[in-house]
Amino acid sequence: MRIAIVTGVVPGPQDAVLVQDGFEAPESGYVMSFSLGLPGHMAGCACCAPRAPVAQALARLWRARATGTAPFFSRVVLLASPAGEDAVRAAMAGDALAQARYELQA
Repeated sequence: MRIAIVTGVVPGPQDAVLVQDGFEAPESGYVMSFSLGLPGHMAGCACCAPRAPVAQALARLWRARATGTAPFFSRVVLLASPAGEDAVRAAMAGDALAQARYELQA
């Protein structure tokens, strides 16, 4: 079962929170931040080009959950600007690991 990514809800203590840089992180939940910047080196084939910052943040969230660094969570609350939400949609559309692990809910 993929983990839901939701917007427009208040994060609870059982949620992970994906926060765009510049947004205030909530008091509760496991928080991971991301930026809208581009990865450093853009040249190269698809297998060696770096992943987008949002995809990297989602991977760090997954790893933290899997290793027990983060408490178990079944949804991720997104706190971001419209541009940040677009970056998450782009990561979900273009990153196979993000697609396999997460599901963006409207």
